[in-house]
Amino acid sequence: MHMADALLHPAVGGVMWAAGAAAIGVSAKKSAAGDTSGSRLPLMAVSGAFVFAAQMINFTIPGTGSSGHIGGGILLAALLGPFPALLAIASVLLIQCLFFADGGLIAYGANLFNMGVIPCLLAYPLVFKPIMSKGWTAWRLRAASVAAVAAGLLAGAFGVVLETQVSGITRLPFGAFVLLMMPIHLAIGIVEGIITAAVLSYVYAARPEILERAAAVGSTVTPAGARSLRPVLLTLAAAALVTGALLSQFASSFPDGLEWSIERTAGSAELEADAPAFRRAQSVQDATAFMPDYGFGENSERSEALGTASAGVVGAVITAALAVGAGAAVRAVKRKRAA
Repeated sequence: MHMADALLHPAVGGVMWAAGAAAIGVSAKKSAAGDTSGSRLPLMAVSGAFVFAAQMINFTIPGTGSSGHIGGGILLAALLGPFPALLAIASVLLIQCLFFADGGLIAYGANLFNMGVIPCLLAYPLVFKPIMSKGWTAWRLRAASVAAVAAGLLAGAFGVVLETQVSGITRLPFGAFVLLMMPIHLAIGIVEGIITAAVLSYVYAARPEILERAAAVGSTVTPAGARSLRPVLLTLAAAALVTGALLSQFASSFPDGLEWSIERTAGSAELEADAPAFRRAQSVQDATAFMPDYGFGENSERSEALGTASAGVVGAVITAALAVGAGAAVRAVKRKRAA
């Protein structure tokens, strides 16, 4: 559900950038207030890397000619707590935008709000946590995962519709656009919810304190006496590498839910926009994106497969590094304040 720049008026994009920056600032402050242990930075790194790799795999929505991919906001919030999760998803989206030209630069703030703020700071505390507050059971965990992911994705999809309307994109009239966006993203949300439930069920079976602590205080503090996180870390790291290098080869070729909705509303999956702000943003992405569209830009089938695999691994590693950097910066600020 990555928005392109053409879907937003530059002024709306600027407002959403400001909203995203404010959310990151609040998240950094809240994370600094709770995160006192560097031992949790690896979890932030590997979970962010896994979400990056998993977002490369579009799964087909049967009977629609559309596809979807996970957003990962609820998964990260359940593992890290809502505020560190937003920092992690911000890292994922920034790397996708700058290095792989996935999502517009002007639209980065909107994408962060729709795919990060809504699931991490709204759907997780308002849907996931209330369900789990009744007691941690396998069935409640599955129900909370599906319900929270679906709610977050639907709210994010509606956010896309509102942002295009405020931007005056006349080729996407509200009624027709929303009637396509909501059902297809509900279907995508159910599939993502099932995937999220599977991952969280494994983590809860292996190290229940990870999810319980995140839900209890929304922080990444390691509980006293907690067992080593190494088995979970190694599993998530391996899953990120396998997903990025191998499973990404089997991604659906159908357009994602947003592209599918745009094509059926406007007659084309891509809208054109020509203004100085768009050209400047495009020139920045052209300069920074060393693997646009997750590949080498070559046409041969072998080069395309190698490019996708390389992008999956490289992107996951960069995401892990940036997530660690964000977490380390938060800890440094806290130490400085304490000193």
